[in-house]
Amino acid sequence: MTTGLVEWGVTAAALTGQAENGDAYVVEPFADGILVAVVDGLGHGREAAAAARLAVATLRRYPFEPLPVLFSRCHESLRQTRGVVLSAASFHARERTMAWLGVGNVEGNLRRASPRGGPAAEALVLSRGVVGSHLPPLEAGVLTVHPGDTLIVATDGIRRGFAEDLPRAVPPQRAADLILARYRSGTDDALVLVARYLGGMS
Repeated sequence: MTTGLVEWGVTAAALTGQAENGDAYVVEPFADGILVAVVDGLGHGREAAAAARLAVATLRRYPFEPLPVLFSRCHESLRQTRGVVLSAASFHARERTMAWLGVGNVEGNLRRASPRGGPAAEALVLSRGVVGSHLPPLEAGVLTVHPGDTLIVATDGIRRGFAEDLPRAVPPQRAADLILARYRSGTDDALVLVARYLGGMS
């Protein structure tokens, strides 16, 4: 799927025996940008899914806000739930940047289309905490992005190392499907979102 700044794909699977998936995602455009986020409700099942849905609703309502403000809004809205862990990226077309922030263990990896003298991939720095329960000090990182750079975000139902051997030319939906098939742990809900930066708004 293509939405303004990014081409993206997502795939998910609930823990075997569970009717609902506690993992969820957001791809929400705003003026001059787009918010990409992955949410993991603590545990699994109905209560995890309810917390994830509430977080998604908050993210979709305020996609334009700076990530620390947005995370704080989610924290307040989730106080009566079991809480979530959350990682998000905010792409800005005019500045050609991506701000990103993570609380908990939703892993993110930015793979460069061309390293340009820098690292070929960069991992999202995660802070310990739970959105809705105990929120750490928040400060988003900001990176310059170039067309073809690809963000991969996965919940803890996906084993580590998921971005290491993925061919760079694979379309985002195919990439997400491959990661789920190869790295799903089977011990928790799982979700993979892949977003490739296009460098312009449609």
